[in-house]
Amino acid sequence: MKSIPQTHIITADCISKPGTVDVVTRFLFKQGFYINEIHSFVDTTENRFFIRVEFRAETDKVFDREDFCEQFQQRANEFDMQWQLASRPYKSKVVIMVSKHDHCLNDLLYRYRTGDLNIEIPAIISNHPDLEELAKWHGIPYYHLPISKETKPQQEAKVLKIIEDSDADLVVLARYMQVLSSEMSKKLSGKAINIHHSLLPGFKGAKPYYQAYDRGIKLVGATAHYVSDDLDEGPIISQCVETVDHSYYPQDLAAKGRDIECLTLSRAVRWHIEHRIFLNGSKTVVFSK
Repeated sequence: MKSIPQTHIITADCISKPGTVDVVTRFLFKQGFYINEIHSFVDTTENRFFIRVEFRAETDKVFDREDFCEQFQQRANEFDMQWQLASRPYKSKVVIMVSKHDHCLNDLLYRYRTGDLNIEIPAIISNHPDLEELAKWHGIPYYHLPISKETKPQQEAKVLKIIEDSDADLVVLARYMQVLSSEMSKKLSGKAINIHHSLLPGFKGAKPYYQAYDRGIKLVGATAHYVSDDLDEGPIISQCVETVDHSYYPQDLAAKGRDIECLTLSRAVRWHIEHRIFLNGSKTVVFSK
């Protein structure tokens, strides 16, 4: 049986000027690679160029990563291009943080278990003990780290230690109902994704779906974004929304919201681990399929 060629992903960004696409594609052509997928975008407001290319060798020769990087860097230097290279198969290490709500965690664990998300989960961290059995069933270490206003610095130090020891590529706040400190948010910048309902900022606080019901809401949605120092205002990765009507009672709205949160979060995680997201100031460039 013929083996499937190994694929690689190169992502890059730089100041926009003529030749930016060519610097990547011509190099790959001369090196004998075949392009499977390519996306590029120019932010004309910021004059910034972004590109993602998935490619493979047309022969069975061994991929020399060090030689590839050394040669491509010479080309990239001409454009002051910032770039990264990833090779498949590669499983991103994802640490999940959660409180008591289990729907997003359940969804991520199912996608992990079935291989739908190509990830490893070295740790699940929670400020409550409730979901430990779920983690144990999947054979994943569960860290119960209670938190209070007085113990927040110590608790976050333990969380960061677990993340660092796990060599995590990404941290997912799967309905982790705690506000991260400014220091922790900065340390996780660009590598932590949060999910929340898109009833914000209209319906804050306790029982938002009851508040929404009382106002006759017609749209329910969710937003996945990178964590930032500004609560729930980090660069947005993915958003989903669905219509509802007068027949939806608060519990129906909440159920619909849970479904949308799961879909929105898993989509954001997928795009991150597939290197489809670029940070662009306070925004993102997302090359979704």
